[in-house]
Order: sequence, then C-alpha cells, then structure tokens
Amino acid sequence: MNAPVSDIAFTAAVKKQQQRFGSRGMYERVEQSDGWANRVTEDLKNFLGEMDSFYLSTTNSDGQPYIQHRGGAKGFLKSLDENRLAFADFSGNRQYITLGNLQENQKAFIFLMDYKTRRRIKIWGSAEVVENDSKLLDQVLDQDYKARPERVIVFHVKAWDVNCPQHIQQRFTEEDIQSRLEYYKTQLEEQIEENRSLRQEIEKMKVGFE
Repeated sequence: MNAPVSDIAFTAAVKKQQQRFGSRGMYERVEQSDGWANRVTEDLKNFLGEMDSFYLSTTNSDGQPYIQHRGGAKGFLKSLDENRLAFADFSGNRQYITLGNLQENQKAFIFLMDYKTRRRIKIWGSAEVVENDSKLLDQVLDQDYKARPERVIVFHVKAWDVNCPQHIQQRFTEEDIQSRLEYYKTQLEEQIEENRSLRQEIEKMKVGFE
C-alpha cells in the first residue's frame, strides 16, 4: 500500500502528536479518502492566476529555515505542467540565502495566502535553480512587469493542501478597493440620473393638472 501523500508533512512524530490531542482519527479518514493532491489541478492553476505574492521556505544543511517573500504581477507563479511550477527570480537585495540553501538542500515549501477570499494553500516539494535558459525564462516572464530577471526557479510539486479560513482577517488591495469604488460611483450616477428623470416626469404631470 502506498503511503498517503500527506506523509510528507505527517511524520511519525507529527502523527504521535495528533494521536495525543485527538485529531489522528480525522486525518486517517482523510488519508483513506481522496487525501491531499500531488498534482497541479485546474483549481490550483486558477488560484495561482489571481495571486501576486507568496512565501518560499528553504532550509540550509544545518536545518536552519528561511522564509522569503516573492512578489510580481498576478499569476507570476506559473504552472509548467501537472508536476512543476516556476517563476522568474528578479534582482533583489543580493543576499542569495535561498540560492545558497537550495544548493545544500533542494526541499522547499510554498505558502500562498489570499486575504480577499480567506483562502490559503500550502505546497510541499523541491526547488531547483535554472540559469541561462532563455526559453524557460520567456515562458514564465511577464513582459509588462518592470524588474530585471536573473534566473528561473522551478518548483517540483510533491503535495498540496488547502487550509480552513479560520483566523484569517479579510483584507483587500488598493486595486480591489478602487474597483469597488468605481462600481459604487457608477451605481450612484445611475441613481442620480434616474432621480432626475423621475423629477422631470413629476413636473410634467404637475403641468398637466394645472
């Protein structure tokens, strides 16, 4: 019997804690059903298409973790196929901690948070740094995004899961707010025009009764 996909996170030590605090039975039932996904689905691709940032976690050979924020245009984390994601690595503060960590340990983790929909997705896998591949760079690069790309980081998906929305405070971007304000502005203008037309009709009716 193949090990559940979630075993990438649910180690023996983790399962022991689940057993201790009473949640092991629930996760066993999840493992026996569909469980976690290990392929890039249409649902995941659609989610990635709306995201303009995520967090990438790596670990060095001493086990010291590091989390780095990655940002870009919406959908900059792209699906290459059902097993791989990729993104352009732009010039930054030139610390190169992520690159150094990946030389020692290719295991990596991606955390995505959509505050608007209160949805978060966790992706386990490994990452590799690809340099001097113009074809791959063109495949993941958003030409309208003004930043200098240096390389591509390819993420090999091993497992992913969706978290519950508990404790996620809903937040909106400036773009979201501006879009909503434009909608309300249009609605207000339509109401004003409708009110003006009704007043004109009322005035006409008054003249007819005089």
